[in-house]
Amino acid sequence: MEERAGTQASARMPVIWGKIPGRNKHFTGREELLTQLRDSMLTTAKAAVVPLPQALQGLGGVGKTQLAIEYAWQYRGFYDLVWWVPSDQPMLVPSTLAALTDELKLRPAGSIGIEEAAASVRDALQRGDPYDSWLLIFDNADEPEQIRDFLPEGGPGHILITSRNSRWSGVAETVPVDVFSTTESVAFLRKRLQRNVDEKEAEHLAHELGDLPLALEQAAALQVMTGMSTEDYVEQLSKQTRTLLGMGKSTEYPHSMTAAWQLSVHEIENRLPQAAEVLRCLAFFGPDPIPRDVFRRGNKSGARRMGPLLANPLLLTQAIAELSRFALVKVEQDAGTVQVHRLVQALLRDSLNEDQRKEIRHEVHQLLASAAPTDPEDTGQWQDFEALVTHVRPSGLMQCGDEEVQSFGINIVRYLYRAANYTSARAFALEFLDHWTSPSGPASRNVLQLRRHLGNVLWQMGAYKESYELNEATLDLMQSEFGPDHEETLRVALTYAANLRSQGRFREAFDQDTGSLAAHEREFGRDAPATMRVINNLALDHALLSEYESARELQQLAYLEQSGAKEGVSKWDVQMSWNGLARIVRLCGDHAQACDFGEEAYAYGRRELQLEHPLTLMTARDLSIARRRTGDITGALELIEETYARLSKLLGPDHPETMAAMVALSNTLRQAGRPDEALALAGNVLPRYRNAFGENHPFVYGCLINQALLYRLRGDVRQAEKLDREAYEGLNATVGADHEYTFDSAINLASDLAALGDSGGARELGEKTLAHVRQFFGETHLLSLSAAVNLSIDLRACGSTTAADTLYETTMRHYAEHLAADHPERIHATAGKRFDWDFDPVTL
Repeated sequence: MEERAGTQASARMPVIWGKIPGRNKHFTGREELLTQLRDSMLTTAKAAVVPLPQALQGLGGVGKTQLAIEYAWQYRGFYDLVWWVPSDQPMLVPSTLAALTDELKLRPAGSIGIEEAAASVRDALQRGDPYDSWLLIFDNADEPEQIRDFLPEGGPGHILITSRNSRWSGVAETVPVDVFSTTESVAFLRKRLQRNVDEKEAEHLAHELGDLPLALEQAAALQVMTGMSTEDYVEQLSKQTRTLLGMGKSTEYPHSMTAAWQLSVHEIENRLPQAAEVLRCLAFFGPDPIPRDVFRRGNKSGARRMGPLLANPLLLTQAIAELSRFALVKVEQDAGTVQVHRLVQALLRDSLNEDQRKEIRHEVHQLLASAAPTDPEDTGQWQDFEALVTHVRPSGLMQCGDEEVQSFGINIVRYLYRAANYTSARAFALEFLDHWTSPSGPASRNVLQLRRHLGNVLWQMGAYKESYELNEATLDLMQSEFGPDHEETLRVALTYAANLRSQGRFREAFDQDTGSLAAHEREFGRDAPATMRVINNLALDHALLSEYESARELQQLAYLEQSGAKEGVSKWDVQMSWNGLARIVRLCGDHAQACDFGEEAYAYGRRELQLEHPLTLMTARDLSIARRRTGDITGALELIEETYARLSKLLGPDHPETMAAMVALSNTLRQAGRPDEALALAGNVLPRYRNAFGENHPFVYGCLINQALLYRLRGDVRQAEKLDREAYEGLNATVGADHEYTFDSAINLASDLAALGDSGGARELGEKTLAHVRQFFGETHLLSLSAAVNLSIDLRACGSTTAADTLYETTMRHYAEHLAADHPERIHATAGKRFDWDFDPVTL
């Protein structure tokens, strides 16, 4: 990035100017440090880091953040993008970066997840697309290991980090920030006091305060507000410091700093006691900006100490303004926030006894809960949730036993889940559970609700085993505490049925959802949105049992009701039922219709949920399979290659949705005449399925079917027969003999036997399989017709020509009656070729 010449550049505002704190009009000195920092930016490819020297023992107050703010303002004209990233809570850094997706024209976090959105922002900045002149400021980044993955290192822009941690020196050029020099201290005091302070007096005061910028700011503010002379202030400071030393109180920060702060607080107490009360309250929030709305909405929070102030907005405004004039808080009018330096917060908390700390901390919890929006599902409220989430952990809200406060904590988890910030949702939920379970027990209402939401988070993350174990225990507890027909019990029962499907226990999942449907109809009615969600799940259960016509009937009902609903149904619900109907139409054998309907479902997902939403990508995968079944191999391959790439980046290779796309891509590559690539993918995905679902899951056996088919195509028939037999026996033991997966494995196994020269064995298995398939699906089902074509070939190989001709002719009449002449399967049968079946998993 090249320097722009002249003052014109420094005066222009960047195209994107995000969350940069207001400029400090009292900023003084640091010219040499700013120049050094700028030179470091321009001469190194690393990030320029502003650490606190070891000698200060990791304390704040030397002005690292103020220096970063001044750098951003002074050099803003040289950047097109400047973005502020609060980094004292590393787990929240991704959401701050993800907020740049709209500005950079990237996929929103709501469609791809917070982690992926943050990574896409990082990658775009590294590429310099669309801006190559950018500045990211990571403030208070004290955990290098947890932040580094989010740094767009090697990009054309600049990274500025403020930190108390010296470990950044290993990855960045460091620019040490010390306390003021004596000259800077004197210049600062003269500018801040707006008078020509005697140099000796100023030097004396600076010396007493250790040239610490934060302490000097508060000392000057108090003198301005009270008219106290510098000499008098130094005298008062000395008395206060001697008192502290006489108390023998241990402190990790300079006694002079504590004394300066106490002088300011004492003056505030005398002038406006309510302002001191506000300051004590602010000390128990996090160090990030606090929305003023917390106090505006908190007048009914039940806070005892702050209650009178909250009920008097004029006095509250006066109190905050007074604190600002004394430099004890920073007010950002445009942002509607108030902020207290972390060192001042620590001093305030340290000045209180334990009972006072406990009382005020609880009032902060009440204020946060009362200020929070009520519906985490409403995307319009997410910005308000985002402003509050940074104060949850610093305020100690996890430890609060108040039911309303805990309800707010649950909504924080729900917000993070809906915003696709699954990692943070899981972390918060686990911390809440850890603190709530011991005092209230595992069966309290809030604990059980939180367990349910955690189960959903784990499911969405693809942690199927963890989700199953948690939901199974939660369902038992809810049935015992709430009863089987309670709304919370019924909600967790739906997720538990999904857990059973992930275990391969399809019949048990069907029984679970059947019971849930009856309960929902009793409690909510047949047409209620909640009931339709059960019906949607029950349709999937039928499909997994190969009961396709029943599944189609239920899925169509769910789609009609959900797509036409005016309330109580989300876009997620519509997408699920729309794609579900397209899928079941395909499984019923109506491939062209499945393509047409699937195209509409895919268009809806791209339009309403964005292209890279997991549900849209699930729809794309199913559509690619439908295209493949109609013979559009080119279109299928193009779509599934794109979908697999997006899922790999979005969810990672071990997520079930990515694995399912890998299976679909392997099958498509095989039909596109690229068997070696297909076999490599099939070999890659099989151990992933075993790890995610267990050795004996039906989907694992389905993957064996695909792998066996590829081995036979490359001439290794013995290996194919071995894998197909393992799949056939495993599927008989898990889903039973009357299931499409079992039929597929039997048809392919018979082909293996035929290829090995065992025509008798192939005929015997083929006759058995055809009888079962016809009995289950009917004589004209595509699977029945394919089994008949294969058996006719084996009959002819065994010398039963008449029987073979009769079976083949009957089968071809059925093809002619039910399929067009250009249908791929009719063409295949007309050529007298053997049919092979592959496996594609469904979303559970």
